[in-house]
Amino acid sequence: MGGRICQLLVVIFIHISITTGQNNDREVLQALKNYWQNTPPSWDDGSDPCSGSWDGIRCTNSRVTAITLSSMNLVGGLQGDIGGLTELQILDLSYNTGLTGSLTSQVGNLKKLTNLLLVGCGFTGPIPDSIGNLERLRYLSLNSNGFTGPIPASIGNLQNLYWLDLSANKLTGSLPVSNGSKPGLDMLTNAKHFHFGDNGLSGNIPPGLFNSNMTLIHLLFENNELTGSIPNTLGLVKSLEVVRLDRNGLSGNVPSNINNLINVTEMFLSNNRLTGVVPNLTGMNLLNYLDLSNNSFDPSVVPSWFRTLRALTTV
Repeated sequence: MGGRICQLLVVIFIHISITTGQNNDREVLQALKNYWQNTPPSWDDGSDPCSGSWDGIRCTNSRVTAITLSSMNLVGGLQGDIGGLTELQILDLSYNTGLTGSLTSQVGNLKKLTNLLLVGCGFTGPIPDSIGNLERLRYLSLNSNGFTGPIPASIGNLQNLYWLDLSANKLTGSLPVSNGSKPGLDMLTNAKHFHFGDNGLSGNIPPGLFNSNMTLIHLLFENNELTGSIPNTLGLVKSLEVVRLDRNGLSGNVPSNINNLINVTEMFLSNNRLTGVVPNLTGMNLLNYLDLSNNSFDPSVVPSWFRTLRALTTV
């Protein structure tokens, strides 16, 4: 008898939990509807958001799992209510320039989120540290907003991250690396894309940022305020295909092991303060675009290795 009572209590508890979650999701979406302007007309019909009639809303087992409302001309902000959608996996509000204000720290409660896409909105203020709680995240695209302050070191906790795009914001400060007590970008060994261009990032490129376990394809740091030398650890990331370090204040010699990057097809080192001899790129046989202009390399004749780069079309 006691076992049956326990089973019954478990069933009742699960039913209450599911019902509570469903009701909470409806309340959150209603709060968003009341706060945002220009929500889809289907949101006004009074039906259940999980009935299938609400544009941009996807549900599983009557819980909201996706909100995809890109290019809807939404106006408003992203309030803390969003943190109540605990089953949410995809949040895409891209290209709604009327979405402004700060990104609530409550976004860190969305523990099942895999895609956070806020491209081309009007968000400002710092990127909250709580974003490092989203350990299932695969795509993080916050580019083309007005975010300020540093890159949160907590992003290094996002071990499943594939795509990281923070470009075209107003971010400042240094590139965070781990030090034993805090995480850093060097921990993102599964990431393929680092897009940090068109910000105000400063300081040197830390040697510890790169390691041989990384699988990066795109490393885009163009148009920042980075200084110091290019670390020779860059040559450890042999998966790289595109390297953009142009339009910074980098100085010193280009590392001699840069030609370890045999998969690179495009390399931009222009508009820096690089010195010494023009780097030997022997073996970079896939390279088809190379820009070393507006630096202070030593005068020299055309190097012999130049003729061996058969794929090179633009210099």
